[in-house]
Amino acid sequence: MSNLLEQLRKMTVVVADTGDIGAIAKFTPRDATTNPSLITAAAQMPEYQEIVDQTLLNAKNDLDAGTPKSQILSLAFDRLAVSFGLKILEIIPGRVSTEVDARLSYDTEATVKKAHELIAQYKAAGVDKERVLIKIATTWEGIRAAEILEKEGIHCNLTLLFGLHQAIACAEAGVTLISPFVGRIFDWYKKESGRDSYPAAEDPGVLSVTTIYNYYKKFGYKTEVMGASFRNLGEITELAGSDLLTISPQLLAELQATTGELPRKLDPAKAASMSIEKITMDKANYDKMHAADKMANEKLDEGIKGFTKALESLEKLLAERLAKLEGSNLEKVA
Repeated sequence: MSNLLEQLRKMTVVVADTGDIGAIAKFTPRDATTNPSLITAAAQMPEYQEIVDQTLLNAKNDLDAGTPKSQILSLAFDRLAVSFGLKILEIIPGRVSTEVDARLSYDTEATVKKAHELIAQYKAAGVDKERVLIKIATTWEGIRAAEILEKEGIHCNLTLLFGLHQAIACAEAGVTLISPFVGRIFDWYKKESGRDSYPAAEDPGVLSVTTIYNYYKKFGYKTEVMGASFRNLGEITELAGSDLLTISPQLLAELQATTGELPRKLDPAKAASMSIEKITMDKANYDKMHAADKMANEKLDEGIKGFTKALESLEKLLAERLAKLEGSNLEKVA
């Protein structure tokens, strides 16, 4: 009998949720996703110091003398994210998701501008925009930015998605892909209810993604559903059949090491026959549903703050590394 990972790949596109290039090479996923937390972790690994150092020095040298260090670090972060993206694209056949600065999550214009800058960097490196997904937080402003970018042919992955209202708004905006966060929803309900666990089929994160998937297939939306942020194998196996699933190296290894039957749980044909009410989504209804959904409200805010904190940690790490590099260069001159 084949392992669960092999069976999953027959019905779902498997994506690696990591910035670790070695782990991606090991599991050969079609696509890969990154975020500030994953890039920060990867940037601290000894095997990637050369990428970090070269990116920092190039960012510094490409700016005018006297440029504030904050601007150097901002450019360096973008270039580092793209550098890891380029390395990943050498391994995988599909797409890499590269995230816009989380601090821009409520600024449509700034998000569009940053996306253009990231795509320009990939283009300069010879990578077509079809192989890149711009990752944006699922705020109303982020969704509007994604709508603009999609009309320009720049594909987007809307992240930090916790509620059906967010998913519907993304689909109606023509977004390429959404990443509903299974594990973070599970975390919230565990804390809120005081329960230690849920049976996999009753996991609130699983139920949320299942509802979104069925809604999309019922009404023929082209937006792909990629479950993300898993805490255990049960969450993954209960979503077998989803368009995509982005999975950490640890859980990919567990899937690979586990044998047994893996039945398909999500099916577009079954969803098409379901009785589901269509919801009209405009800003007023989005705001109303978001305010009423305590979990989505809290987790979106928490997620943006978390990615912002990770970005600030990375900037601090880069600042320390740049200071060492500058000191080293001064010693060579002396």
